[in-house]
Amino acid sequence: MTIQMVLIKLALAFYVGATALAVAFLFSREEKLSLWMLRLLGIGVLFHLGSFGVRQYLFWQIPENRWFFSINSFFGALSYLALAVTATFFIVEREHRLGILGAFVLPWATIGVGSAVIFADPKLEGLVPALQSYWINIHPIVLMTAYAMFANAFGVGVALLVQEHQIKSRKPTELCYRLPSIEELDTLNYKIIVAAFPVLTVGIIMGGIWAYNAWGRFWGWDAKETWALITALIYAGYLHMRFVKGLRGRKAVYVSMLGFASVVFTFLGVNYLSQLHGYLSGRG
Repeated sequence: MTIQMVLIKLALAFYVGATALAVAFLFSREEKLSLWMLRLLGIGVLFHLGSFGVRQYLFWQIPENRWFFSINSFFGALSYLALAVTATFFIVEREHRLGILGAFVLPWATIGVGSAVIFADPKLEGLVPALQSYWINIHPIVLMTAYAMFANAFGVGVALLVQEHQIKSRKPTELCYRLPSIEELDTLNYKIIVAAFPVLTVGIIMGGIWAYNAWGRFWGWDAKETWALITALIYAGYLHMRFVKGLRGRKAVYVSMLGFASVVFTFLGVNYLSQLHGYLSGRG
């Protein structure tokens, strides 16, 4: 087993532990659970960064890969995406101190790393000529950072739906009194999306510039491009309904969740439909 795989499996173990503590914290007032959740998550992030660094060093040993990031495969992409999810969660947690939301957000990082370890091939190969561009260091990373932010928003949205169900229940559990209010969750969901949307937009524009440099056209209605646009339009619709129509609460969350479903399909499913962007699935 290579050192990068040892490190990422250690990261996965700590992510699983942090997620388990986050779920346990849902049903307990013991603040130590939240504290240890963050500690385990922090250790997991360190191991994850170590794995990412080792992989990057080995990637650079292949001559055609010099100065490019190793995100040209499902393994590299999933690894970075999970890392971005945890980084976003740390920022949100630092600003809002809502440790209870870990149970709704951290599973995405665990699923991402687990999928990379179990299903993705960690083999390193030389970049094909079309990907030997400085844009691969910017465009995919910007988009996946936006995806990670939307994953955090999705987790907050799930928490909002749980809280609404608790409030409407005739017998709400203690969880109702420990989760933030619907208004707080709705505002946090909005703040994350309003921060992520410009990142997504910039990433799509960068992709168009790269496409123009590589293929001589800004937009070609490739499956990946089309679904990225659909994702942007859904979140633009969410923001429009929020600003103009005053949409709040459950209905707003449903729209944002539709957007995240489009994110997942854009990241995973479309790779099997796209000829130009199918490098993650081995088709490109």
